[in-house]
Amino acid sequence: MTKNQDRMQSHTMELPRQIVVGEKNISEFGDFLYNLTKSKKVSLISGIHVKKILKEKIEKSLKSKKIQFVWHLSKDNQIANLNKIEKDVKKDHSDIVAGIGGGRSVDTAKMVSFNLDIPFVSVPTAASHDGMASPFVSVKTDKPHSIVASAPLGVFVDIDIIKKAPTRLLSSGCGDLIANIIAVKDWQLGHEKTGEYYGRYSANLALMSANIVMENSSKYAKKGLDARVIVEALISAGVASCIAGSSRPCSGAEHLFSHALDKIAPGKGLHGEKCGLGSIMIAKLQGQDWKKIVKTLKDLGAPTTAKQIGLKNEQIIDALVIAQELRPERYTILKEIEMTENKAMNLAKSTKVI
Repeated sequence: MTKNQDRMQSHTMELPRQIVVGEKNISEFGDFLYNLTKSKKVSLISGIHVKKILKEKIEKSLKSKKIQFVWHLSKDNQIANLNKIEKDVKKDHSDIVAGIGGGRSVDTAKMVSFNLDIPFVSVPTAASHDGMASPFVSVKTDKPHSIVASAPLGVFVDIDIIKKAPTRLLSSGCGDLIANIIAVKDWQLGHEKTGEYYGRYSANLALMSANIVMENSSKYAKKGLDARVIVEALISAGVASCIAGSSRPCSGAEHLFSHALDKIAPGKGLHGEKCGLGSIMIAKLQGQDWKKIVKTLKDLGAPTTAKQIGLKNEQIIDALVIAQELRPERYTILKEIEMTENKAMNLAKSTKVI
């Protein structure tokens, strides 16, 4: 046993203290906040569209608990915008921050909460990826990547709102869940090759979240997606990374591929959709059942080809080639293969992604 393996890495686990998943329960948001922290004032971060839809109900529920509030609009994940919101929130002197919306608003709230050292709660209005309960934030810089911020103190979900979001978002969430199958295998590989810490519990929790969708996909193909099950699986996946102390159980080579596409073709396809495409190809590299992943994604209404999300063949090839350099310190199956353009093209063609 190497010294490295013998010495267990220490990390602090930050887990959400309370998770509420209800139906048509947005009017109880004030109660949730009050019970969680006896909040007196909250800074609300959301996009303009979500604010329009939920403003009245949220304000009413906060007033009923005498909680003061200030709204802030999140436009994008550019550093300048994050800094502006952070400055504005600082002036609020709130005791808690709430990220209400899709990934962007929740991510912004995470960053602000981390930098200002005040707790935050996550109120996802779409279930398009597993960021709703994780401590990780995607930041758009010249090297798109994730950084560790704060785990939410609480997660509050109204399934009715999630159901009203476009189905494409829920399908994308399923793509992000399926990615866990690839990520865990990459994590095991990293452990074998470098002796890095591997947490069986968090790995199994991440796999369970993926398998729930894999096992039920034929049923979903007939009856439609089950928003509650998918939301609970995404929350569990976020909690798995809280327990692991890294994004390892939910992010392997397929996420590096997705980040590479963010760089090469920004704005094309949703995060979970790109992770789904990455999962098909990386599963083949890992010797896993990639055809089953294709079938599952089709059942779930998620894309299985580049063309479906407006990506060109060469963009897929380039993304495969540069994926591993985006995080050279993270050991994945791509470390074992000299990924040339030729190999990338054969892989993408043989799995019918292109």
